[in-house]
Amino acid sequence: MPLPLIWKADLVTDTPTEANFIHSRGMKFPDDPTILRGRVRKLLRQNSYEAKESEAALRVVREGDRVIELGGGVGYMSTLVASKRQVASVHSFEANPSLIPYIRRVHAANGLSNAHVTNAILGPAPAKVDFHVRAQILSSSMTRFEGGDPPETHQIDVLDAAGVFAELNPTVLICDIEGAEVDLIPTLPLANLRAAIIELHPQWIGPEGVNKVFAAFMNAGMAYYHRGSHNKVVAFRREW
Repeated sequence: MPLPLIWKADLVTDTPTEANFIHSRGMKFPDDPTILRGRVRKLLRQNSYEAKESEAALRVVREGDRVIELGGGVGYMSTLVASKRQVASVHSFEANPSLIPYIRRVHAANGLSNAHVTNAILGPAPAKVDFHVRAQILSSSMTRFEGGDPPETHQIDVLDAAGVFAELNPTVLICDIEGAEVDLIPTLPLANLRAAIIELHPQWIGPEGVNKVFAAFMNAGMAYYHRGSHNKVVAFRREW
């Protein structure tokens, strides 16, 4: 049975009513202080937010690509590739339910019809997981830390990764999932990807985890791509 196209619901979006935007790399981001705080606001204004990932994407992603993004953040990378590379589509999967309306506002503010976001994560089988939303929204995660104010906990859908990949048939993977890459990437069907951009988190996954991620792409017939890689952001391509 085909997966329900739950991301199509996000085609109906509310155009942002606020007049103020933060501009970054020619893109517009609604100036919402509940989402964009401190360092994020500063980096956006300096065109330095997600700098390494952005440079990698602009080197790797091509016009007409079908991009799947795991970890949507504030909608920066999906907006970048949708607007700067005219991809056929970019489908973002973001676990934090508090970020979904904002991402949709970003896509609408930039006039994008090829960018979509779904409040879910991918996994080896359908399930539900707890996601903990904190006052610092971008610090929310599936890990419940001891101490501090108790987070607001939501149950988030886990979608079958193989089914999602089969339906979307992506050519490029962009992934920034705060260390969960070590468990997820080896389970993904990578064989039909042309390229991938991964932000590694070696401080959490260690050298063994880094090797697991590299091995997954090597086993899928892809190689490390030096021109798209910088520090913890690594790119892989099937052909150079």
